[in-house]
Amino acid sequence: MTTVWLVLGVTVVVTVVVAFLLRRRFLLSGLGAVTMWLRPAGSPRWSLGVAWYGGDALLWYRALSLSVRPQQRLCRAEFRVEGRRPADADDAALPADLVVLSCATAAGPRELAMEPSTVTGFLSWVESAPPIR
Repeated sequence: MTTVWLVLGVTVVVTVVVAFLLRRRFLLSGLGAVTMWLRPAGSPRWSLGVAWYGGDALLWYRALSLSVRPQQRLCRAEFRVEGRRPADADDAALPADLVVLSCATAAGPRELAMEPSTVTGFLSWVESAPPIR
């Protein structure tokens, strides 16, 4: 009986790990998909995720989740980058070579952190938004 529970437990763990890896692969396979850290203003915690930007919105998916729905949806027309800085000692959870963008959104202030090579494409996408009427 113990062997049955052990086999069942291992099967469940393997299934969850495979689902997690397939979800991550799917999220990173899309055009405009990048690894991005997100932190609401005033929060001390950074959350790692995968962001898709394109069209009129930034969709951010938490990395350590099995959800297929984005945890954040930020509309490009209501999105403004207010500042840019390198990650520093206050951002201990982040790799040292990231760039942190301070942003104003309809959902409130956010900070986004990403690789320097990603910042140029992301800023081009933000700045190419159609004018607000």
